[in-house]
Amino acid sequence: MALTIGDTAPNFEADTTEGRIDFYDWIGDSWAVLFSHPKDFTPVCTTELGYMAKIKPDFDARNVKIIGLSVDPTDKHAAWSADIAETQGTAPNYPMIGDVDFSVSKLYGMLGADVSGDPADRTAADNQTVRNVFVIGPDKKIKLVLVYPMTTGRNFDEVLRVIDSLQLTAKHRVATPVNWSNGEKVIIAGSVSNDEAKEIYPDGWEEPKPYIRIVPQPA
Repeated sequence: MALTIGDTAPNFEADTTEGRIDFYDWIGDSWAVLFSHPKDFTPVCTTELGYMAKIKPDFDARNVKIIGLSVDPTDKHAAWSADIAETQGTAPNYPMIGDVDFSVSKLYGMLGADVSGDPADRTAADNQTVRNVFVIGPDKKIKLVLVYPMTTGRNFDEVLRVIDSLQLTAKHRVATPVNWSNGEKVIIAGSVSNDEAKEIYPDGWEEPKPYIRIVPQPA
């Protein structure tokens, strides 16, 4: 079954370009982004892996670890990394899982349980469902799931924006409005009564409707 928001992210052990890992141990007390790819040496994914490497410091600043996945062995990932560095200007600076037995892809609902065989015999189209983004919290719960078609590159700036919202709303009883960016006004959560809100926000709030209470972003 496909995983959804609020589910516990399944743990696994896997070989990566930085050695074998236990996923939970690797995450530790951090947040994590697991993003998957149908096959090595594919054009759209090449641009994505390079861009993620460029903006990795932005994830680091938010205590977020990045890990990629492709259903090819790690030695192919290493060769692909050279191409990524040549064409995108930055090689992956985070681990890449070699999911050669499709176990992680199956565990996360990206491939059917009946998939088997040599990954070299499968095309990118065979694995087209392996283009997901999972944001996972320190509590090992899934906070965001994105699924993209092969022809559309992923927007990792949007992933950063959502992480800003997730981390803010995990600490404060607020929600973020449409197109919100870090530092902009937020909405008091519906679970907060007006009496509670007066204690939290003694200066009051904007109220275009009784169910929309707007305040500056909490520090």
